[in-house]
Amino acid sequence: MMIQKRYTNVGTNIEEVKKLNSQSGLSYNEVKNLLAQRYLDHKKSN
Repeated sequence: MMIQKRYTNVGTNIEEVKKLNSQSGLSYNEVKNLLAQRYLDHKKSN
């Protein structure tokens, strides 16, 4: 199965951006949730 390349109007390869984003680590929301969970865990232990 061949994946057809998709581009934005200005020529950005959408699939390449998705691939690079998936390899870049935690997203903003993931970090925010992780920090909130650690804060709550710390608050419960004190």
